[in-house]
Amino acid sequence: MTDSLGIAYLTPRELPFQHVRERALRVTPATEVRDDVDVHGNTASYFQVVTRHRELVVHAESVVDVVAPAHDAAALAQPWEDARPADRSDSPDGWEAWDVALPSPLVDQGPEVQAYVAASLTPGRPVGEAVTELVGRVHADFAYEQGATTVRTTVADVMTERAGVCQDFAHLVIAGLRANGLAARYVSGYLATTPPPGQERLVGADASHAWVAVWVPGLPDGEGGRGPGAWLAVDPTNDTWVDDRYVTVAWGRDYADVTPLKGVIFTEASTSRLDVAVDVAPADAD
Repeated sequence: MTDSLGIAYLTPRELPFQHVRERALRVTPATEVRDDVDVHGNTASYFQVVTRHRELVVHAESVVDVVAPAHDAAALAQPWEDARPADRSDSPDGWEAWDVALPSPLVDQGPEVQAYVAASLTPGRPVGEAVTELVGRVHADFAYEQGATTVRTTVADVMTERAGVCQDFAHLVIAGLRANGLAARYVSGYLATTPPPGQERLVGADASHAWVAVWVPGLPDGEGGRGPGAWLAVDPTNDTWVDDRYVTVAWGRDYADVTPLKGVIFTEASTSRLDVAVDVAPADAD
């Protein structure tokens, strides 16, 4: 390879429930890495390798403190219809939700996925209850199958095949919620899995993960408006709300906004191979 240009989304976000104590990103062959903040507030790391090389290695390491996000039960009890950004002009952060209530390149909102999700959105149902039931249905109705899909798989394909991986299930839930007027964003990060009883945790067995965050508007403030809203993060792959096992790296409209590593390689080679390894483990106690 004579030249490699890349953009990496590998730095965890600083959030009310997540604190980044340390972080480092190294590229081999050695080159300068420059950070920027994208429109969604994610850290995007840019690099360019201009020396000839046969292998490109991008290594990210972070130490992160995570607690389970807190949720307002009263806000989650609002009818799901009240959580549509189009009806919440009185919410101070409604503008933020609008960006992820609209169509995006990888989230095709066809009638089939709209109807599938609408089955959970019965009239007047609390938004938290509706979203929770939806992720349970996806978990039950769709098989997790490595290799069943690619990055070019559409939501319509997943609806037909009834199989996919975390990225596909996130896109499916997002597509159906947006098609019914709700705001939902794609979240990329890591999940520390718990091994079966009696088995050791396999170092490096984890992979980058994807889930969904749904906008829930704040409650009336007594002055004719509403307080700031919040985001309910749910994982349809595992049928659960996001808790302290999840490390949030980046979010956007869909996978294309937060691809962990993308770029251009100039090479004379006819073949190439991509290897990815992720390990999430408890840090040593201070």
